[in-house]
Amino acid sequence: LRGRTRADLGAAVALGACSGLLTLAFFEAIARIPLGVAVTIEFLGPLGVALAGSRRARDVGWVLLAGAGVALLTLGDGAGEPLDPTGVALAAVAAACWAGYILLTKRVGARWAGFEGLSVSLLVAALVTLPAGVAAAGSELVAPGVVLAGIGLALLIPLLPYSFELVALRRLPTALFGVIMSLEPAIAALLGFLILDQGLAAAGVVAIGMVVLASAGATLSSGAPEEEPVHPA
Repeated sequence: LRGRTRADLGAAVALGACSGLLTLAFFEAIARIPLGVAVTIEFLGPLGVALAGSRRARDVGWVLLAGAGVALLTLGDGAGEPLDPTGVALAAVAAACWAGYILLTKRVGARWAGFEGLSVSLLVAALVTLPAGVAAAGSELVAPGVVLAGIGLALLIPLLPYSFELVALRRLPTALFGVIMSLEPAIAALLGFLILDQGLAAAGVVAIGMVVLASAGATLSSGAPEEEPVHPA
């Protein structure tokens, strides 16, 4: 922390708070609704960042396509079962947090070399989520099995993905990174089906495809300079 300005520390702290809330909201969402549905709703966050400030008609089209896809998934029978409204709302909170995470990750990556900023943000994220964990589980948090599972989850959820994204944000062109990230809802739905036995109606598959297409299209048409990679759509 030596030699860091207040703005440097503020960016890392804000990223940690946003990351903690994002993770908390997402886990509460997938406890109530299928994984593929939650990720699809959550993906409105990065899509919104990609389209923010756009005035082009085709970008409005991508927004409408994504909105129609989410509506088909959550209001129709796309999920194959009625959805918990609280779970849908929590996924929407995660979407807003993901949008903030995208903007703050770029700021932290620009202000901090290496992974120092990420280290600070993960500590803050842990402090943000700790009260919820203590309230829900209390002394069970220190049970050996829970601690081991928590360590594994810490590696798989914040540490490795955040580290990879931070490196990718510094290296990849906007369009390439965005198109790759656009596949997330489809991958989540596939994993939910294969591992969690969470099926989707045909309308749900179409709905997720609409969101993926909207995100990829928005990224490719964004026209952002390739020498300044940002987190995707």
